[in-house]
Amino acid sequence: MPLCRRLFRTFKRRLAGGRRSLTSPKAFKSYAETFASVLRQCTLDSRLAALGLALHAHALRAGISADPSVSSKIRALYALSGRPSDGDLLLAESRRTPGLFSFNLAIAESARSGDLVSARQVFDGMTERNAVTWTLMVDGHMKRGDVADAVAYFESSPCKTVVSFTAFISGFVLNGLHHDALTNFLRMFASGLMPNEVTFTCVLKACVLAGEFDLAKCIVALIVKTNFDRHLSVRNSLISFYLRVGELEKARAVFNETEERDVVSWTILLDVYAQMGDLKQARQLFDEMPERNEVSWSTMIARYGQSGQAVEAMNLFCLMLRDGCKPNGSCLASAISSSAACGDSLFGKSVHCYTLKVGFESYIFVSSSLIDMYCKSKTPKDGRRVFDSILGKNTVCWNSMIAGYSCNDLIEEAEELFKVMPERNVASWNALISGYAENGHSAKALETFDKMLVSEQTPNQMTFSSVLLACANLCSIDKGKNLHDRIVKLGIQNEVFLGTALVNMYAKSGDVESAMRMFSEMPERNLVCWSAMIQGLADNGYADEAITMFDEMIRAGVTPNDAPFLAVLFACSHRGLVDRGLQYFNSMEKVHRIAPKAKHYTCIIDLLARAGHLREAEELISTMPIKPEANALVALLSAAASFRDEDMSQRVANRLWELERHNSAGHVLLSNTYASCGRWRDVAKVRSEMRRLGMKKNVGCSSIQTRNQLHTFFSWGVRHPESLKVYEMLDLVMSEMTGYESPPTSALLAS
Repeated sequence: MPLCRRLFRTFKRRLAGGRRSLTSPKAFKSYAETFASVLRQCTLDSRLAALGLALHAHALRAGISADPSVSSKIRALYALSGRPSDGDLLLAESRRTPGLFSFNLAIAESARSGDLVSARQVFDGMTERNAVTWTLMVDGHMKRGDVADAVAYFESSPCKTVVSFTAFISGFVLNGLHHDALTNFLRMFASGLMPNEVTFTCVLKACVLAGEFDLAKCIVALIVKTNFDRHLSVRNSLISFYLRVGELEKARAVFNETEERDVVSWTILLDVYAQMGDLKQARQLFDEMPERNEVSWSTMIARYGQSGQAVEAMNLFCLMLRDGCKPNGSCLASAISSSAACGDSLFGKSVHCYTLKVGFESYIFVSSSLIDMYCKSKTPKDGRRVFDSILGKNTVCWNSMIAGYSCNDLIEEAEELFKVMPERNVASWNALISGYAENGHSAKALETFDKMLVSEQTPNQMTFSSVLLACANLCSIDKGKNLHDRIVKLGIQNEVFLGTALVNMYAKSGDVESAMRMFSEMPERNLVCWSAMIQGLADNGYADEAITMFDEMIRAGVTPNDAPFLAVLFACSHRGLVDRGLQYFNSMEKVHRIAPKAKHYTCIIDLLARAGHLREAEELISTMPIKPEANALVALLSAAASFRDEDMSQRVANRLWELERHNSAGHVLLSNTYASCGRWRDVAKVRSEMRRLGMKKNVGCSSIQTRNQLHTFFSWGVRHPESLKVYEMLDLVMSEMTGYESPPTSALLAS
């Protein structure tokens, strides 16, 4: 390698004179300084790592490895070569020959690898510390998300400088605590310290993210006054600021005045296009960039993932690796999240292997994404292994694991983790509440929400959405109205997210009028909102209104997905509109390019069967391109029983048993068919088979909430403590309705 040979020749020339005589302290020091400068060149270029390691042997033989300047360079060389453990001997030497630089380097390397325990051990063992030492501890803890300890180290530091303040401020920005960053910037300015270009860059970003645009304009004036606008990094921040506040002309002016644009300048424009949702323009700019770095790649990958184009995000990640660019932690987290979004666990595991290879597995955001990916892939045990391997867990990790257990209906595990987590925030409560609500534990969701309020934790949109879902599942309209009042007081009722949850709650509780009023008052409606309203109308028997609203949605230019089609097909089925339903079904693929799912086929089969088109329904089941649902066969079997078609009932029942052997619906419906035809021996045979297989007819239940207490009733059930009184009242109502006094049911149950 020419570069290696040139450096080696320079090394021989520079050391030849000094090596002859190392007897005097002056000669030894000069030789060590020259040797250290050569080693420094090796640390600056990875291609010279091998030469640097060879020079280590020369240093040991010459007796200069104990010199602090030499030992620190050799330790840095091993660290950059991915072999920090091989430098342990040097650390021992540097302790025998104390040098702040060596200790600070050890802290920096430990913090970089995420091993804050080792960093603290080195820090605690130091007899002397300087501003760099304290700054490294603050920066290391901030980058690991351990804000509380970072604050403690900063406040304990006796030597606060511009650099330490800047590390402190940038750490707050990194952890999303933008107002804290601005508060400490003003504190630094009040102490008489002048910000540098890095400080200004961090503070402008914090102003934008915190929405403090008036303060940002003051900082811009200060930047211009102090001539820091000549720095490229500051100019890039100014471009970003002007773009964020919508002053495109000023942003373009700064960009045009920048003579030497770097990859950051281009990446800022790229990110703005991506944030505005114009991914096409962003991709065009990305393809035209003269140079790309890990930030520009990460920006595109993250934006594709956030816009629902997870496959394209994964493809771009592969192109990034092929291009030779090494991804950062943010990029790896985005790639893992994209694999979770599209259910490609194999890709996610491949990225996990890569993170282990390059040493990013200790980064909190990467680890949290891995937990989320494994849990969404239905392998929460793998997610727990990642969680247990994290040394410095923060609240994000705990929340990810709790949410992972919740989405897999492992509620007990989620509860245990929630109880022992050291610190909770609103996301912690949301993870548990949404797990209850989405897995049918609606009463526990409401109970946990009440505990959250007692803990004085303020709920957010996600909290209200989950609790409203629980109210909808319980048909608890009183509780839902109370939540609606609370949402109005907070002034967030016009948010599409919450408006949709309220529409869904009112519709599922049977209050269609309130659902329609909420829907009509929403200033903005998205596809999910339209789908919720159409489904609510269809579920409550307003089939004509549901069909009308579906047509109105299409006229409004809203592109449908499979959800509103399912609702309108359900409405057509219960209204008996065969031709209209088939028209909608056929338009899914032909007009909207949406492949029908098994549920859509079930609706059409139910529609045909209810209308008496049994042959067409059976033929559709036989010819459909995907595996039919059990419910499709149950719908056809139910219709065949109603029309007393014994042969079809037997055929469909046999097919249902092949699909789901222990589905009791097929046995019950076939038994009803035989009973309607007077074939009592066959009825007895079917019921005997059900007993042999341990099957029971699914029992329906009803629920009612009075005085904030939920009561559930089963047909002929006696578990409720007030069952006898309930049946006495039921007997009274029946006698009033029919004018005939039947034997008291309560007496029958009591016996």
